[in-house]
Amino acid sequence: MTANLDLARARAETPGVGHVVHLNNCGAGLMPEPVLRALTEHLRLEAEIGGYEAAERREDAVEATYDALARLLNCRPEEIAVVENATVAWDMAFYGQRFRAGDRILTAMAEYASNYIAFLQMAERTGVEVVVVPNDESGQLDVAALANLLDARTKLIAVTHVPTNGGLVNPAAAIGRLARAAGVPFLLDACQSVGQMPIDVEAIGCDMLSATARKFLRGPRGVGFLYVRHAMLDRLSPPFLDLHAATWTARHRYTLRPDARRFENWENYIAGKLALGVAADYALGWGLPAIWSRVHALAEDLRQRLAGLPGVTVRDLGRLRSGIVSFQAAGRDPLALKAALAKEGINISTTSVASTRLDMEARSIPLMNRLGVHYYNSEDELERFVGALQRQL
Repeated sequence: MTANLDLARARAETPGVGHVVHLNNCGAGLMPEPVLRALTEHLRLEAEIGGYEAAERREDAVEATYDALARLLNCRPEEIAVVENATVAWDMAFYGQRFRAGDRILTAMAEYASNYIAFLQMAERTGVEVVVVPNDESGQLDVAALANLLDARTKLIAVTHVPTNGGLVNPAAAIGRLARAAGVPFLLDACQSVGQMPIDVEAIGCDMLSATARKFLRGPRGVGFLYVRHAMLDRLSPPFLDLHAATWTARHRYTLRPDARRFENWENYIAGKLALGVAADYALGWGLPAIWSRVHALAEDLRQRLAGLPGVTVRDLGRLRSGIVSFQAAGRDPLALKAALAKEGINISTTSVASTRLDMEARSIPLMNRLGVHYYNSEDELERFVGALQRQL
């Protein structure tokens, strides 16, 4: 289907493919062997010599994680913070903003629930106004509408790059160009895009970016990361501090770290951080353009297969579509369908209106099934899934 990617090697290095057809990479990807090894070896080292001592012994490898993430995003290592998960990363950037009554936050129709709930809380606290940019005819954020909504009251543009509920890829670089021209900070939720496509923060023009290890990057659960452009650091006030984020310099004074690690805290998941760095290096070793080429092709193939099934409707939007494929099967409860396929060793997921309320209410979709393909998935797996789905219709 695509060139320059050794599928046999990718599957040989992914232990999980021997057990399941995993089409839930948008939930959590299957870890490759090098990532799994990095995680388990450090946990064993902690058990053998102690947690503090293990961290000291692997200090260089921990630092290498920041280097790997910087290469992944085309930024500097000092612009990276490694935190507990993507939500914490996003929250540290968002709650670090200084809002007051009358300010405006511009966001998208398909914004994720956790982010939108934070907007609502900030509106309650400060009187900030949350403005939803409409979609264009393709279903992506309307860039022209965004340009018309930008004004002196706009203090933040916050958009999810690849929404959780379907194939849409929002036009992040076009949004970034408008944000830079207007001098408005741009926070990009890249939870579902990092690892499946090339992400270049300079080309995109975002000031902050949040992401996770566990999805398309194929790292472990319980770790995520935040990018903050160096010029943005002093415009943010970390929501909380500890002795890692700042130094207690005198009885009544402290000094913030000069880098993005001011958004971290001292106690952290060292094994997960090490595995995150290996996952970033592993993806870079395959090449993000090659990964994206295969993911995109697999997803489009899957959409065509689904569209040919009676009673199945693909629900994806956008001019450019990602490796997340959403669909509804007439007369079948999405949760029951997920459970039935799990009995056949096929992992899929569901997405509900509670996750992306504005978009799914507008389309009258309470619940639907969701797939997330990755480069290690095979065409045979797609056939197996489609055959199993047909038997359920």
